[in-house]
Amino acid sequence: MPRPLEKEEKDLKESGHLAERDSEKSNLGPGICGQIEKLVLCKRYNEALELFEIVECEGGDFDVNVDTYDALVGACIALRSIRGVKRVFSHMVNSGVDFDLYMMNRVLLMHVRCRMMIDARQLFEDMPERNLVSWNTIIGGLVDSGDYLDAFSLFLMMWEEDSDDVGSRTFATMVRASAGLELISPGQQLHSCALKMGLSGDVFVSCALIDMYSKCGSIEDAKFVFDMMPEKTTVAWNSVIAGYALHGYSEEALSMYYEMQDSGVKMDHFTYSMIIRVCTRLASLPHAKQAHAGLIRNGFGSDVVASTALVDFYSKWGRIGDARNVFDRMPQKNVISWNALISGYGNHGRGAEAVDLFQQMVRQGMVPNHITFLAVLSACCYSGLSDRGWEIFESMSRDYKVKPRAMHYACMVELLGREGLLDEAFSLLRDSPIKPTINMWAALLTACRVHKNLELGKYAAEKLYGMEPEKLSNYVVLLNIYSSSGKLQEAAEVLRTLRRKGLRMLPACTWIEIKKQQYVFFTGDKSHPQTKEIYDNLEEVKLQISKHGYLPHGNNLLPDVDEREESMLLHHSEKLAISFGLISTPSSTPLQLVQSHRICNDCHNAIKLISTVYQREIVFRDGSRFHHFKDGHCSCGDYW
Repeated sequence: MPRPLEKEEKDLKESGHLAERDSEKSNLGPGICGQIEKLVLCKRYNEALELFEIVECEGGDFDVNVDTYDALVGACIALRSIRGVKRVFSHMVNSGVDFDLYMMNRVLLMHVRCRMMIDARQLFEDMPERNLVSWNTIIGGLVDSGDYLDAFSLFLMMWEEDSDDVGSRTFATMVRASAGLELISPGQQLHSCALKMGLSGDVFVSCALIDMYSKCGSIEDAKFVFDMMPEKTTVAWNSVIAGYALHGYSEEALSMYYEMQDSGVKMDHFTYSMIIRVCTRLASLPHAKQAHAGLIRNGFGSDVVASTALVDFYSKWGRIGDARNVFDRMPQKNVISWNALISGYGNHGRGAEAVDLFQQMVRQGMVPNHITFLAVLSACCYSGLSDRGWEIFESMSRDYKVKPRAMHYACMVELLGREGLLDEAFSLLRDSPIKPTINMWAALLTACRVHKNLELGKYAAEKLYGMEPEKLSNYVVLLNIYSSSGKLQEAAEVLRTLRRKGLRMLPACTWIEIKKQQYVFFTGDKSHPQTKEIYDNLEEVKLQISKHGYLPHGNNLLPDVDEREESMLLHHSEKLAISFGLISTPSSTPLQLVQSHRICNDCHNAIKLISTVYQREIVFRDGSRFHHFKDGHCSCGDYW
């Protein structure tokens, strides 16, 4: 079998581009150069660079013209080949090429695109002549590399040399630098300069400004720039929708999406990906399905990012079959795709399947990352697979060279806590190589609440106070521990501490979407137009689940609940939202709800019975985790 070099020479000889080894090398140049240029023209960049290296190794004294060097530079840029850059540039220097401004800019761009910014900066400094292309190339490279301050320094130098030469591309790049620094002041100054120079209508500048204002927290200014655009492009729409989504304005983002749809502007896979993520936050199945249909209809069904967003949505909201269907149809999958599905199985109490999927991922050659391990460890934790969880935890650094982080230790503390092994959980937390974090102490505190370990729970709560003195939930958990243990004086002291610190417990609110419209309920809420029907139905629900053993009890778990407290428990926001869902949807429709607080014990028990009596699947996202209620059971295993 011929060696690679011999085969290459044979192919070249047969194609007429390489003479015999003994022929004059002056005859080699034109043929080789033409072959390289043709290969680059056909986008066969690897072959072009390989041919250049072969001939260079054979002697390298053939003449390379400027057009060939330009083609080789293009190949290096396309491949982001650092090795290629070094070989080509070295050959250019050794051959004594007379670099004109065009070729210097091309060489500069080659170094920038290959992330060789130290060399690129030196090349720029050594340039005897520069033009707008030179400045834009180096400044753009610095911004792309995250060197925002250096980019501003060069921009000011450029401005001092000739401010009239600064164009829209430069302004757009510097606005991106402001966004990267998350500093609104320089962005506003750039905006002002762009207005004075008549660049406000430039689409690139406008899109950069929308992105900058959004990332700096001024969504109003972002919307103002968007509204002032004479022609709104897909990128502009995506930028303003992303801005709303970034700051939690999910309903506004969804509204802008439909405005974009009505405007006739073509949507791309980024549009659909963002909207699916918004639907995930809103628990909006109808909107997500519509986006899914649009994704396929417009030819983006195989897009990895958008498909992964769909897998994440369906997984989180209990539609594991749909998630698996999308996942299996993906022609390409990345580690994020696998993580989303593994997490979905875990969140809904299907830990064994999550572990099987993790093993399948590894078998297929995908390298797990720290998020993968968090997903599979959480799955083991939620499903009580403690032995399997420990095996995977120990294999992280041993087999996969992934160093456990605080999030993984927090998961293992929770795993031990779920098993009631509080001393072991505390020992793991105390002896871990990582300084205990908020999540680690919070996991221990939750275990103490569930297993009513007052002493250790108080210690964990004190640690959390020191780290998050103003976080209300830490006080609430301790309050529940005292109440459930009958320590009413201590519970009262926690309430006094809350008042002294000026903290107050905000009323819990629960969201549910019915027919593509979001409804929000507060405890005791009577603002809904169908309030009478909701409350009447809730009485009927109470009657039905009482036949299955339901007795109202709050977080204190005390049996002597008076009539007033019972009424308050019955009218919690969770129950009102579910009652509305029951009377507003067909009997086979699953319900998806989102709550701002941790679901209370009474509501958790009630919803388990509702899922049995009314044969409804109910997926509930509270301030702690996802709860998937089905046939009287919850995916959390009554541990949250």
